[in-house]
Amino acid sequence: MAQEGDRAPDFELSDSDGNTVTLSDLKGQQVVLYFYPKDDTPGCTTEALDFTALSEKFANTGTIVLGISPDSPSSHCKFRDKHGLTVRLISDPEQTAANAYGVWVEKNMYGRKFMGIERSTFLINKNGKIARIWRKVKVKEHAAEVLAAAQELAQ
Repeated sequence: MAQEGDRAPDFELSDSDGNTVTLSDLKGQQVVLYFYPKDDTPGCTTEALDFTALSEKFANTGTIVLGISPDSPSSHCKFRDKHGLTVRLISDPEQTAANAYGVWVEKNMYGRKFMGIERSTFLINKNGKIARIWRKVKVKEHAAEVLAAAQELAQ
């Protein structure tokens, strides 16, 4: 499981447009990776809209925001277009990144156990190290809290 201070695990995945995204290509920039369970569900939509609303402020700190879920690129594309999202959505269908970051976990809902994404966010510094981790995220005010941490880290 990834910890604060660790080198952020690299990945090579596709975004909603089918373009390849690797974390190592973003070295020298701050990166927010927010893992979310599923496109177009209430909490995930709110979280994506909140990050989108703050995207200019993140950009002003030199921070790139990436949303990652197991959904397909085409699902991400529909989700993005339906809600006017500006955050880049990354597809992790094999849970490669989710496993590397320790967010693919056993969940329990109504007595049924299943594997899924634990809503989590990672702030990665310009040197590729994990500066801050939020696990078991509650969506309300989360994007603003991550922005404050990104602004502090950028100073």
